[in-house]
Amino acid sequence: MGENRASLQKGVLSHLEQLEAAAHEVALKRGELKAQEEDTARMKRRIKELRRQRDALRTKLDLCRSQLIGGKNTTNVDSGTTEAGQQALLEWKTETLKGLLQVFHLTGLSGKLTQRGACFCFSTAFENTYLDSYYLDLLIKQPVQILRHSVPPFIPLEQIAHKYLQTDIKRFLTVLSGHLNALAGRKFQVDQLQENYAAFLDGGLQGNSLCNLLEFSYRLARDSEAFPFVARLTYANLVSTLPTEATISCKEDAPAFLAELTAAHEALFREKPLHRVFSAITASTDSPSQSLSRESPLISSTSLSSEGHDGRHPPEAAAK
Repeated sequence: MGENRASLQKGVLSHLEQLEAAAHEVALKRGELKAQEEDTARMKRRIKELRRQRDALRTKLDLCRSQLIGGKNTTNVDSGTTEAGQQALLEWKTETLKGLLQVFHLTGLSGKLTQRGACFCFSTAFENTYLDSYYLDLLIKQPVQILRHSVPPFIPLEQIAHKYLQTDIKRFLTVLSGHLNALAGRKFQVDQLQENYAAFLDGGLQGNSLCNLLEFSYRLARDSEAFPFVARLTYANLVSTLPTEATISCKEDAPAFLAELTAAHEALFREKPLHRVFSAITASTDSPSQSLSRESPLISSTSLSSEGHDGRHPPEAAAK
């Protein structure tokens, strides 16, 4: 009888413990649910506030647009408000241009405010050498217009202006400066190659005005025999001074060791400016006709790539 009573008590206690555990779990779930509800309510309030701010900004934007489009004939806004809005917009654009002139002064871009807008000067440089300068005169009104410029016709100025000029003048100037600096850098490399390594070139160098497609032949001597190579360089990225694709070829009946040499040259042309490539190739030779061994830098790809300078000037090189 006593054993049955003890067993019954244990069963009741176990059941009570299970009920307490279940109640505790329910309380925890209720607490989590309440916290989730509070978070949801807080997010809803935040969303409502953001929507209110969005609607207020849209209203202000619509007002500015109506002032700019309607002018003095706008029916919804009186002439005094319209003139005040246009004057405020003009002052904001002027202050923005002043800030841009200060920011870009140390990056090769300078300028001054004019009566109608601003005139910018793009000073290009490569390897710490100042190159060409280009000018751009902007009319600051709605919409912003390009009055005059000296940008080369093969630079995609219209496309860049269409994409950035009305929405982000800073971005427009940055992208245009990148195109001009890259063009100047590629032209500088071509000039340096023709001036300093003409003895290695077999004929002239062929290329387009943008200098993003170059073809030329060059010869290297070994054991009193000259081996001709044909180089084709493609610059698919117009804001880069290094080719995206380099193809070097030689005669079909050329010695087998030239296959490794052409591969090494292709790697060099993708990693270094033109004149730096020939400087690396001819580092151990005194003249174009000197005999070359297979272990010379003209053959070894490891030796060819040992020169650390890649020809790209640091940002401070364009400082004005």
